Amino acid sequence: MKDEDDMDNLGTIGTTEEQIELMDVATNFCRDKSPIDKVRTLIDDELGYDPAIWQEIGELGWLAIAIPEAHDGVGLSMAEVVPIAEQMGRNLMSNPFGSTTLAAQALLAGGSEAQQAAWLPKIAAGAVATLALREDNGDWDLSNIAATGVESGGKVTLSGKKQLVLWADSAELIIASVKIDGAVRFALIERSALSDKALRRETVIDETARSYEVNLDRVTVSTDALFDAGRTRETLEKIELAAGLIHAAEMTGGAQSVIDYTLEYLKTRKQFGKIIGSYQALKHPTVNNYVEYEKARTHLYSAAHSWGEQGRGEVAVRMAAAQSHSSYSTSADRAIQFHGGFGFTHDCDAQLHRRKAILSGALIGDAAYQRSKLANLLFD
Repeated sequence: MKDEDDMDNLGTIGTTEEQIELMDVATNFCRDKSPIDKVRTLIDDELGYDPAIWQEIGELGWLAIAIPEAHDGVGLSMAEVVPIAEQMGRNLMSNPFGSTTLAAQALLAGGSEAQQAAWLPKIAAGAVATLALREDNGDWDLSNIAATGVESGGKVTLSGKKQLVLWADSAELIIASVKIDGAVRFALIERSALSDKALRRETVIDETARSYEVNLDRVTVSTDALFDAGRTRETLEKIELAAGLIHAAEMTGGAQSVIDYTLEYLKTRKQFGKIIGSYQALKHPTVNNYVEYEKARTHLYSAAHSWGEQGRGEVAVRMAAAQSHSSYSTSADRAIQFHGGFGFTHDCDAQLHRRKAILSGALIGDAAYQRSKLANLLFD
């Protein structure tokens, strides 16, 4: 698949000039800065990403894209974040881009003017932020939480544990969900308020990611650090859809990469004196994978185009999330199978993609979950 063809195809599904320009820059940047040998080197690195490249990402203005100009942002939307996330997924470029973008969206949805003024310019300039929303119940319903907060004397004392908190060790800001008087609230926690013992590195299937358990016991924040109680539902919905869009973009890019990887192998590997790509038993599944990838990409940019539209936006995002997870998982499975015994070793790049697909599904809900939510939206 050619990069030029990808950008030409985008013009037929409602993309903006900004998206196409960002796609061009992101394609070259992510390819050059995240070759597979560097991806594998960073697996063994404690931080998990290159700080110099993260600084370049900030200087490019990518963290500021969906932040209003009033807060030193570019003033575009999540739609323009999509081509960047797609190319990061295509090149397995792991860094806090997704988690930081989601934290900014949470601030825009539920944060006060003072909270937004304090943090959005920092995020736009390159500060790492993340969300602490998930717990050991494994529920994709983000309102089903046990962590609590108790208000007293202008302070809130937190308790409980959060899991799958991406890039928590690098984050200057963690936005955690807790229940106060039985209602879900969001609290801004500065990294300096957490001891090193409050963070425990988790072992997750995707070795290119960094995930932490965050212990909130006895962490204290000011009541000024709480989001507006009246905007909790809006904030939860915004976070869920923004996460669905970003992960759909990453998985769509990953599906393209793993198909390209498989095609290269099918065109060079010989068995019984013939190139194995000439066998129909391998041709047909590969074509099917490509068709499913094209569906995922069309859904992805339809979701980007529909971002912010009441009703339609959620339907489009969930369609994109479902199709991208299904496409990515299947294409990675087939790549592992087609590589034979080598495919089941850690040296096969398809392994890295399959692991990333599993973690993405764990974070936002797999294809079956997304389709169940779609059924409620379309048929109720």
